[in-house]
Amino acid sequence: MEQNLTYQWSEKRIWIFVFLAGLFITNAVTAELISNKLIEIPISFSLGGFNFGPFVTIVGILPWPVVFLLTDLLNEFYGQKVVRRLSWITSILIAYCFIIITLTLGIPAVNIPGVDLASTESYNQVFGQAQMVILASICAFLVSQLLDAFVFAEIKKRTGNKFIWLRSTGSTLLSQLIDSFLVLYIGFVLPGKIQLSNFTSLALTNYTLKILIAISLTPLIYLGHFIMKKILLK
Repeated sequence: MEQNLTYQWSEKRIWIFVFLAGLFITNAVTAELISNKLIEIPISFSLGGFNFGPFVTIVGILPWPVVFLLTDLLNEFYGQKVVRRLSWITSILIAYCFIIITLTLGIPAVNIPGVDLASTESYNQVFGQAQMVILASICAFLVSQLLDAFVFAEIKKRTGNKFIWLRSTGSTLLSQLIDSFLVLYIGFVLPGKIQLSNFTSLALTNYTLKILIAISLTPLIYLGHFIMKKILLK
């Protein structure tokens, strides 16, 4: 009976991990595919005599709150080693996506009367621009995630199970500083999509938004911890 309960608990833990890992990978890959579009977020505020907003950033930032939340939950309940391995796997899958997109760019579209689908030009314009973004994101994602996992583990080592908000926000502060600048420079500056003069402004905006998002997610992180404990310890 005891062995059966242990098996059920282990099976539950495995299936929860599969779901969280799948959601993590899906959001990361989706973010790379949609990141070749700029959007304006109509949020403005003043802090310390400085005015912030409205923010212009890449649309690929939208799935990242889910990635932040999942990174913290996986770090907390499965450990730094698991997050490192999942980050490597995700980077490989993003690279695989990059290869598939590259292959499809060389295949001309067939225009059928009465069918309103993408032409070769429109398809290549969207996914061709995404190539450098994906390449940049592989580098930025891997570096930032490995740093996030390391900082998270180091803070937890020093604070124990207290200060969930500190290890969650603290790891994001450092990892996303690298991610925000690296992905924009490789993905947009090097291929000439944006001027270097606009790079710093966009990178700082992107970083500021990610930090604001990370801070605003704090209640959800605590809720996630509560739910995970209830499920895993049930």
